[in-house]
Formats: sequence, C-alpha cells, structure tokens
Amino acid sequence: MDCFILQKPLAYNKYINFQTNIRSKRKECILILEHYPTITSGINHKPENLLVSEEILQKKGISLFSISRGGDYTAHEPGQIVIYPHIDLKKRNLNLVSFIKIFRNSIIKSCLSIWNLRLIENKNKPGLYLHSEPEKKLVSFGVYFKSFFTSFGAALNSANSLDTFSHINPCGDNFKNITSIERLNLDISKEEDFKHLFLDTFISDLNKNSRK
Repeated sequence: MDCFILQKPLAYNKYINFQTNIRSKRKECILILEHYPTITSGINHKPENLLVSEEILQKKGISLFSISRGGDYTAHEPGQIVIYPHIDLKKRNLNLVSFIKIFRNSIIKSCLSIWNLRLIENKNKPGLYLHSEPEKKLVSFGVYFKSFFTSFGAALNSANSLDTFSHINPCGDNFKNITSIERLNLDISKEEDFKHLFLDTFISDLNKNSRK
C-alpha cells in the first residue's frame, strides 16, 4: 500500500479531486497531510453550528466545503495532522465497524507511545478526548464509506492555532473544548515519529484483521 506524508499544506479541493479519482480506481493508499484554513460540513451538519457568514470566512481566507462524510462542522489548519486512509473493505473482507475500531485504536496507541497521552472515546460525542480532561477533544473523525471503500478520515490537533475552530461549534460542541498537542505543552517535534508509528500500527492491525 502506498503511504504519503506531505510536508506542505494541501488545498482542500485538491484532496477532494484526489479521493474521487482514487475511489474510482479502488486503489488503496494513506495520506497524512495538513490543509490551509478550511471549514467543512458533513451530511449531518446543522446550519446554526456555523457561527459566522460565508462572507466573513472569505475575508479571513477560510475556505468552506460541504462534503459527503458523516458528522457536523469541523475545521482544518496548517499544523494539524490529517489522516486519510483509502481502504478497500470488500477486498479485505472487513466491515466498517472493524475498520473504524482499527483506525481509532491505531491513533490511541500511537499517542500513548509517542506522548504518553491517554485518549478515550465519549459515547455521546464523536472523536477522541483526553483521559485526564474528558471534555477536551483532540481528534476529530469523519469517515466516508461507499461501495465498501473508505475516504476522508481523522484530524489530530498538534501545532495548529485552533483559530479556525472559533467560527463553528465543532461537531455541535463548544469550540473552547478543542485542544492540541501544543496547548498540552507536549513536544510537537515528535509529530513525525507519531506519523510513522501510526502508519506501522494501522497497516499491521489492518492486515491482521483482513480476511482473504
């Protein structure tokens, strides 16, 4: 499987075009990247969770996209670690629930190993939260699943400013509950270690659980 770690921010529309193309070919790959300031709304979004007008976003240089993933509004910024796994679940004979579990647990394991940071789920809210402060959200999820092929994925706040989140209620929650690796006073220089460990963990667990 091809894995790409991009070192410069990617415009969101370029990823949309990429995932459409790779989906049509059913070619598996994983992208780890960051985006320019962008707000996206999923298929379950509520308009009231966008706190400013599109005109204001445009003036601030923030792109707005309505996309096919699940969930409500979320934000992307430079410094955020965005993970997009494009996986053929049909070929792997793997169901969506198992895929999500592998994806989520690979992030949890990697954060624990690299930063000694324990993350947990919240049964009432999507994403991953701090074990020490369960209301504080570090990772957002928004996976798209169609024809047994996945796209979109997860975003971990690392060195990003979080300013873009102030224009939304992310996933319906208060933006003040969003945190980052940097705000937790953890070492952001370990980002590359996290990315490589995540890839190793995710691919290993994915292959172990795939049924030929």
